[in-house]
Amino acid sequence: MITVDNISSHEFIGMHTEIIESTNSQVIGLNGTIENETKSMFQLNTDKGIKNISKSNNHWKFSVNNQTVIVNGDNISKRPQDRIGGKHD
Repeated sequence: MITVDNISSHEFIGMHTEIIESTNSQVIGLNGTIENETKSMFQLNTDKGIKNISKSNNHWKFSVNNQTVIVNGDNISKRPQDRIGGKHD
């Protein structure tokens, strides 16, 4: 079960997210459902179509059990199979 404390070690596909901080000001506020993920990218299904966005250099907002959690993309820039079930900072 995904919780605020263990979100970084779970699957992100299917979750809704929003970029709330970024080194690229053009993507701040971009939101959508994560369709796929690789080591360094999230594929978001947005109102304006599919967007491939770098995990790193972005802070991602998720809602888990009616709580908001912010995930630093630099901390999750690993292959999903290496991140899932692993220990994190």
